[in-house]
Amino acid sequence: MNAVAKIDEKVTELEMEAPAQPAAAPVAVAPPVQPTPAPVKKKRRLGGLLLMVALPAALAAGGGYVWVTGGRYQETENANLQQAKVSIASDTAGRIVKVDIADNQLVKQGDVLFAIDPEPYRIALAQADAAVAVARVGIEQLRAAYSQAMAQEKSATSEVDYAQSQYDRAADLAQKGINTKSALDQAKNDLDKAKQQLAVAQQGIISAKAALAGNPDIETDKHPTVMAALAARAKAAYDLAQTTVKAPADGVISQASSFKVGQYVGSGTPLFSLVETGDTWIAANFKETQLTHMKPGQKADIVVDTYPGRTFEATVKAIGAGTGAEFSLLPAQNATGNWVKVTQRIPVRLELTDADAKMALRTGMSATVTVDTGVARGLPSIFGHATAGEAAQ
Repeated sequence: MNAVAKIDEKVTELEMEAPAQPAAAPVAVAPPVQPTPAPVKKKRRLGGLLLMVALPAALAAGGGYVWVTGGRYQETENANLQQAKVSIASDTAGRIVKVDIADNQLVKQGDVLFAIDPEPYRIALAQADAAVAVARVGIEQLRAAYSQAMAQEKSATSEVDYAQSQYDRAADLAQKGINTKSALDQAKNDLDKAKQQLAVAQQGIISAKAALAGNPDIETDKHPTVMAALAARAKAAYDLAQTTVKAPADGVISQASSFKVGQYVGSGTPLFSLVETGDTWIAANFKETQLTHMKPGQKADIVVDTYPGRTFEATVKAIGAGTGAEFSLLPAQNATGNWVKVTQRIPVRLELTDADAKMALRTGMSATVTVDTGVARGLPSIFGHATAGEAAQ
């Protein structure tokens, strides 16, 4: 054990022998006092002042620019896509024997939709053909009667000439005292009969000529009787052709779920509808205050709710003749004095210029229409003067 260890043991023993002293009370130490900084005088910064002034000015300038340059594009969400709806009906009555369509089916112009039993109409056409043949035979008989009347007139003329010569001879002989008065009377009677027969023959010619429509050389098919038979025959052929009903245009079949084979249909009775996809337009109801510079021919953009990311091009075709209220079943009457001015809406028709888009659209779809009128408000309009664009309009 070294000297250091011995010293430590000695100190430990002395501490054990010393009497215990009471613990001293803790002394509170005051926190150090921080020096108070000298007050700094606030300085108004030029940048903050400029910001406070520039921000409102920029907002006012931006708002004024938007207002002055605005008004060129007129927009409305009160618009719907429209397509022509055709009621399909049969021109002939009969029982359905063939149906080639279904509800919501796409069809092309000329496609067969359905067929009616054609047999009764084939029989009617055969009867009409027979009637035409009979009428033509009748015309030939009238020509023969006319020729016969002409021959009778010629024969009657010869008889008159002969009877006249006989009468003249009898009169000459009677004047010379050779012939008797009775012979002269007989000759005169024969002459009168011949003249009467000639008159009858001439009337026969007139009658036969009238039967040939006043023209003995008329074509057979130009005669009124034959023309009437041909018209009846054409009607029968038309009815037979109408037993097969075809699509009048490209479109979609609608309301045909209950149209079945075996159903009896009447002539002209609506059976189902065809929505024409080739005749598509937009009916947009603009406020009357939006129509100041709107006119046909202006370009427009169409956004259909079904295709929100796609824009269709269109052209203003026509502006309605009046507001919707004017053409309602019961127009509003404001003559009682309880009148409140309400901005009216006028329908505007727009035609799509994108032919391919028409097949993707369906009637009744909601749309948003934006029309470019080409005229902004402009600064002069504030003071009541027309802008250059307005003057050009």
